[in-house]
Amino acid sequence: MCDRYFERFARAGPPLGLEFAGLREFAEGRAGDAAARRREEGERLRKAVEGGQGLILLDETGRNLDSRAFAAMLAGLRDEGVRDCVVAIGGPDGHDPELRAAARQVISFGKLTWPHQLARIMLAEQLYRATTILAGHPYHRG
Repeated sequence: MCDRYFERFARAGPPLGLEFAGLREFAEGRAGDAAARRREEGERLRKAVEGGQGLILLDETGRNLDSRAFAAMLAGLRDEGVRDCVVAIGGPDGHDPELRAAARQVISFGKLTWPHQLARIMLAEQLYRATTILAGHPYHRG
């Protein structure tokens, strides 16, 4: 299911100035306590987004957006000239506070805690849905 939505996004996005560069997964931190794991994971992610990319964190404590607001956020980053955007799903211990402070946006898929695989599917679908909203396609009816 995840692959299907990422494929749809990869096809529908480029005419709108949104391109899918792929998926990267990082191993969970191995440190002994939660704060150290967050720092370790945050450092890996900071290295991956060097170069002025937009960083969007998915975290249960982030802003809860509807699909139209999510699409508008992506369009806004595109219109600001942000060429590369990384959307990162939080680890079991959440995101490092320094990383949260550096992020362009911290958003939530609701107050519930979701397993990474489900969060990834929901992200893929929302990215595709955003392209349909921006293109005026009837996929999104809300």
